[in-house]
Formats: sequence, structure tokens, C-alpha cells
Amino acid sequence: MKASKFREMSREELETEAAASSEQLFRLRLQKATGQLENVMKIGQVRKDLARIKTVLTEKEKEKEKEQGFSK
Repeated sequence: MKASKFREMSREELETEAAASSEQLFRLRLQKATGQLENVMKIGQVRKDLARIKTVLTEKEKEKEKEQGFSK
């Protein structure tokens, strides 16, 4: 998924998506270790999506801090 799609999501949705991606990554790694995973590239895709989600969460947090700094 593209970062622009993640930027449209709320903070709560992003956190839920991050938790789901972490769980999916764990399962994919487990499948790889047991030899059940056919598409090994899926691990890289999930890792990149998780990184994008975390980046957008950090951006939103910095935006929030910036807004609070101006309102004081």
C-alpha cells in the first residue's frame, strides 16, 4: 500500500494496521522457517508497509507536537 493511503488514515487505524502487519510478519517468518512459505518476497512487502505505517505515525506525532507548541 502507498504512503498516501496511510496518511489518509486516523492514528487509531494506523496503530491497528501496524499491529496487524507485525503479526503477519511474524507468521510469515514462521512459515519461512518451517519451509511452508512459497512467496518469500511477501516478507519484504510486509516489512516495507510496516515501515511506511511507522513513518506516517511519526509524522502525525510531530505534527501534533508542532501544533501544541504554537498554541502555548
